[in-house]
Amino acid sequence: MTRSCQSSSMLADLITLTKPRITLLCLLMYGGGYVYATMLASEATGVFSWEGVLRAVDWLALWGLLGTWAAVASANTLNMVWERKSDGLMARTAQRPLPSGRLSVFGATAFGLVLAGLALLFLSWVNGVTALLGIVALLGYVLVYTPLKRITPHALIVGAVPGALPPLMGWTTHTGRVDAVGLVLFGILLLWQVPHFIAIAVSHKADYQRAGIQVRPLVSGEKRAVQEALVYSLLLLVTSLLLVPLAKAGLLYLLGASLLGLWIVLLCLRGLRSSSPAWARSVFLASLAYLPLLTGVLIVDVVIRSAYG
Repeated sequence: MTRSCQSSSMLADLITLTKPRITLLCLLMYGGGYVYATMLASEATGVFSWEGVLRAVDWLALWGLLGTWAAVASANTLNMVWERKSDGLMARTAQRPLPSGRLSVFGATAFGLVLAGLALLFLSWVNGVTALLGIVALLGYVLVYTPLKRITPHALIVGAVPGALPPLMGWTTHTGRVDAVGLVLFGILLLWQVPHFIAIAVSHKADYQRAGIQVRPLVSGEKRAVQEALVYSLLLLVTSLLLVPLAKAGLLYLLGASLLGLWIVLLCLRGLRSSSPAWARSVFLASLAYLPLLTGVLIVDVVIRSAYG
């Protein structure tokens, strides 16, 4: 009984290393990119059908999904190994498996490397472009972004690059190429991350200070951090609308993306008056709602355009 409990506890800790909520978000974004690509391909035939979209969900998509999961889980695990000491200094991360001593550094590292190997294996079965993007995401997050966090607040932008690759990987799984539409999907998620994580940094500024992590509110002050969030929210609004002139989205998407983008912009504008914890929480929650809402509007838009021309 005791051994069973220990095994269950170890499994739970290994899952924790992968940061399951972040991993789930990345998988949803990968799926969004893939489904969008298949929908556009079905639309291009002249007769859109969900049957055609479902037929496109094949073994290629499964390997891509598993490979993306393994790459994100590996990056998060190795990131926790690297940051185990700073995690122990922050209230919100002190009880993670490594700083609390529930898992060994060797075991966590081995787990992360096994996941990396699985990611490379699965993604190589998809196509070379998607595999390359997965490798860039994994290595960029672990070897570039993670050490930079203690050096410069610009690490946020560096880390946003691997964080924004899942929808592009979903796109390339189906298309086999990086093109303008795929880059727009990548750009949306990249720009979205800045106000999202600045809101987190404002809420947990004291934690980051204890850990020695260089976030914008600490290095430049909260006013500068809010200004940065505002600039990136405006860029997010503009970038999200680029699918319209590319003829890959229509009027419904134009309206929905505009309203959602303006919602984030207005929330960031409010922060210029007061960047309180309540403000930071409102931006954080709104940013969480933004991505699924935008994805939903985009999918409905494709269906309506196909149905009514």
